[in-house]
Amino acid sequence: MPIGVRPSGLPPQFTELKGSVRRLLGLDDDTAVVIRQLACAEPGCPPLGTVIAVLPMDGPARRWTLHRPADAITEDDLRPLLSIAPEGA
Repeated sequence: MPIGVRPSGLPPQFTELKGSVRRLLGLDDDTAVVIRQLACAEPGCPPLGTVIAVLPMDGPARRWTLHRPADAITEDDLRPLLSIAPEGA
């Protein structure tokens, strides 16, 4: 896919988050980055959370969760998050 072109239907913030994750972790093009926004209806849970998953071709998957919607996440939020161990590690 050409640089600057995003798949139709993918929110622009997801594309930006994926790019930030790739840059911050130094990922190659063979490593998948998946961004999912999930709703939570349980008491005390934020209404929307964002899950970031990194799926390398030759290693274990890594996952982080932020308790805010994707459009409220900045690269400054990602930097400290991605420097800690992923969930399930």
